[in-house]
Amino acid sequence: MGEVREVCPRGGGARLVIEVPEGVMPGDDLGDSLAVNGCCLTVAGRDGPRLSFDLLQETLDLTNLGRLTAGSRVNLEPALAWGDPLGGHLVSGHIDGVGEVTEVRPVGDDWRATLRAPDPVLDALVHKGSVACDGISLTVARLTPDGFEVHLIPHTMQVTIASDWAPGVAVNLEADLVAKLVRRLVDRGASPAGWTWDGLREAGLPTHG
Repeated sequence: MGEVREVCPRGGGARLVIEVPEGVMPGDDLGDSLAVNGCCLTVAGRDGPRLSFDLLQETLDLTNLGRLTAGSRVNLEPALAWGDPLGGHLVSGHIDGVGEVTEVRPVGDDWRATLRAPDPVLDALVHKGSVACDGISLTVARLTPDGFEVHLIPHTMQVTIASDWAPGVAVNLEADLVAKLVRRLVDRGASPAGWTWDGLREAGLPTHG
C-alpha cells in the first residue's frame, strides 16, 4: 500500500502524489505503469519515495481516484513482466465501473464483503469467476440481484485497503477480461459454433500461437 500526499488540481485533471514504501516497489521509473487502486497510471515524476501521476478529468470522474485526499491509503501494483508467474487473473487496469461496499462481516477467521455493482460489471460476472476490486484479484463467492460477494482472508486484509472497506465506500471494479470478450461476441450475435479466428481477432481476443 501507499499513502496519498497531495492531490493538486490542474487544467483538465489533477496531479496525484503518492508516497511508496521504500524498497518494495519495482518498476517506478518515469513512464512506467503502476496500478493505483486497480487503475493503470503512468509515473510522471519521482522525488525520493514519492511518485507523481497526472490524472485526466475522465479518470477522476469514472474511478474512485477522484475521492482521494491527503492521507488516503491506496493499493499499488507494478505491471506484470512477461514470463512472471500469474498468481491471480489477468487485469488490464481499465476500470469498468465503481461499486459500493454495502456490508463487511467476519466469518470465522475471514471476512465476507458484499458490494453493489453497475450493470456493465454485473453482466460479466459469474459465480466462482474473477473480479478485481481496487486492483485486488478476488473470486466471486455469490451473485446478488445488484452485486456480488467476495471472501477476504487475513493476508488480504493486512496488505491491502480492503481493511478500510465499510458500507458506503466506493471501490474500483474490473470484470474478468475473457468474460468481457465473450460477452462482446454474444452481443454481436455470434454463437460458439460460428466462432472463427477472424471473428475472435475482430472482437479483440488474442489469437497468437
